[in-house]
Amino acid sequence: MSLHVAVQTPAHSSIGGPLSYLHDSALPAGTLVRVPLGRREVLGIVWDAPADASPAAGELRAIASVLPGLPPLGQAWRQLVAFAARYYQRGLGEVALAALPPSLRELTAEQLERRLRRKAVAANAAAGDQALPVSIALSAEQTRAAGQIDAETGPFLLFGSTGSGKTEVYLHSVQAALAANPQAQALVLVPEINLTPQLEQRFRARFEPLVGHQAIVSLHSGMTPAQRLKSWLAAHTGQARIVLGTRMAIFASLPHLALIVVDEEHDASYKQQEGARYSARDLALWRGRDCGAKVLLGSATPSLESWHASDPAVGRYQRLAMPSRIGAAALPRLRLVDMGQQPRRTVFAPPLIAAITERVEKGEQCLVLLNRRGFAPVLHCHACGWKSDCPHCSAAQVFHKIDRTLRCHHCGCSAPVPRACPGCGNPDIAPVGRGTEQLEEQLAALLRNVITPERRAARVARIDADTTRAKGALQEQLAQVHAGEVDVLVGTQMVAKGHDFRRVTLVAAVQPDSALFSSDFRAPERLFALLMQAAGRAGRDAHYMAAHQSAPELWVQTWHPGHPLFAALRRHDYPGFAAQQLAEREAAAMPPFSHQALLRADARTQETAQGFLQAASDAARAARLPGTDYVQLYPPVPLAVQRVAGVERAQMLIESAHRGALQQFLAAWQPLLHDERHRHKGLLRWLVDVDPQAI
Repeated sequence: MSLHVAVQTPAHSSIGGPLSYLHDSALPAGTLVRVPLGRREVLGIVWDAPADASPAAGELRAIASVLPGLPPLGQAWRQLVAFAARYYQRGLGEVALAALPPSLRELTAEQLERRLRRKAVAANAAAGDQALPVSIALSAEQTRAAGQIDAETGPFLLFGSTGSGKTEVYLHSVQAALAANPQAQALVLVPEINLTPQLEQRFRARFEPLVGHQAIVSLHSGMTPAQRLKSWLAAHTGQARIVLGTRMAIFASLPHLALIVVDEEHDASYKQQEGARYSARDLALWRGRDCGAKVLLGSATPSLESWHASDPAVGRYQRLAMPSRIGAAALPRLRLVDMGQQPRRTVFAPPLIAAITERVEKGEQCLVLLNRRGFAPVLHCHACGWKSDCPHCSAAQVFHKIDRTLRCHHCGCSAPVPRACPGCGNPDIAPVGRGTEQLEEQLAALLRNVITPERRAARVARIDADTTRAKGALQEQLAQVHAGEVDVLVGTQMVAKGHDFRRVTLVAAVQPDSALFSSDFRAPERLFALLMQAAGRAGRDAHYMAAHQSAPELWVQTWHPGHPLFAALRRHDYPGFAAQQLAEREAAAMPPFSHQALLRADARTQETAQGFLQAASDAARAARLPGTDYVQLYPPVPLAVQRVAGVERAQMLIESAHRGALQQFLAAWQPLLHDERHRHKGLLRWLVDVDPQAI
């Protein structure tokens, strides 16, 4: 008999749905099988027959084998995958197979059976030594929020200031979900891999006595293929009761899903930037509604889309507020430094250095934030104007002083620093601008005579993508900070969110101004969120602050101290900032008051990329596609970084006030895009990005 099977097909191939194969008996939808595809044998998933399915033409090939012992992927999971493929304009098989652990695609039936037997033995060994978890008293605000989550259906937006105890509310909600149903599963998402270990530690401390060690697993791309497969199998078979992960975990197979928590829901990391460009936060909301699971979004600075949706006048989400910090800890005071009043070429204003010195001499820690790694963004020759441009990208190679290299942060191209200017031979080529390497070096020099209460010299350390390349490096460096072995920590945004630094009392942002006047309409929102999150690292331990008689501070060095963003930041007034930003967006018909998609093209020349986009636009208008009357197509333009790794990039914005009309238009546009692709020689690839986070 003929069965429909979803298989991994090339991105944007004309094959979007499942393929037909023969088998001697019916198989339940969701069954994993191995099937021939071209000259290869690949993993496939038996799929529901499409509503408009017709008998397959031509001679069908047979399913090669069935993977035994594994329960079929459930209907709710298949519906999630089908929705994601449809909404984000990708092939069904591409999304479905990408959602499975990579090593599962390579396993034979015998290898899978052995793994399942080992899991069953481990599960039996872990069962039986369970006890009640430790109960922690909640504050009045936490109790009120947790009570509403328990009693109502949601979805919920937990708007809690940094240090207000949102994680404790997550723990309570997970505990309530597990207690209500002995099979219930909870999914907890965090935006970045480096936040997963500390969250897992907290969840294990709370829930291992209740559900056992094997029932708490993590899922993220930093795991080995074997680890990912083990966690995925535990979730799929129901053995894992709690799954912690990054955005990829939204596609975990969880047959008894009862609760989804999305921590730091505003974070742009929840939007996938390769392949199917899905938003894990948005899929969490869809999945919860589809399978009846509660969804809890949490943030001190919610995305403007979520904030608008939680407005009582809109009523899509239920907003829960926790404005107070736990233990009566004070929110950091904002100290603005007007760089226009400082000496020329000042990196650290004298008042900021004095404040850092005072904190270090008292035994406290400071955090200095600059969202640019390397020593300097570019090397420059003042004699002839040469710059360290990347030969493959329309961007500069960043100067890294530690290993004396120039590195492109877009394509990875690396070269040694030249001894003299390649353009004119001038030996005096100088770094322009600043990165975290330079800040670390200059701070170490400025603080070299500062002595801590332990009678030792102040220690400066740096955490960014360069210092944490090695496996386990980030955890080791964070442990040093927690142990008090670092007095001043310099870092990028990776240290500004989620970390519980108990001895940090001062946070300084050195160069935040570029976001104030960015062409990206989301830049002010992101800057406000970053500064609020960074400020939240200071003064988290009320007892420590009282013992040291200190008050937490956020210092910001800026050339524009009168900007309205800083006025709202001074008051810790996210609602006021959000209201102002939403008013501007409504006036400009920007999201969340409109819906957007981007058509992006990569080609060997910019003319080819833009020619494809323009031809696609003309074809859509000529065909009068469904939804055309409600969709605005803008002219094609180059990306901000126009060339990466020798490939020219261009994009075209598609916008509509109606999400349904935009989706209808994009779906009808797909065949025309495939046709146009073959007419443009030199076009390498194209993609549709629905709800883009950067334009």
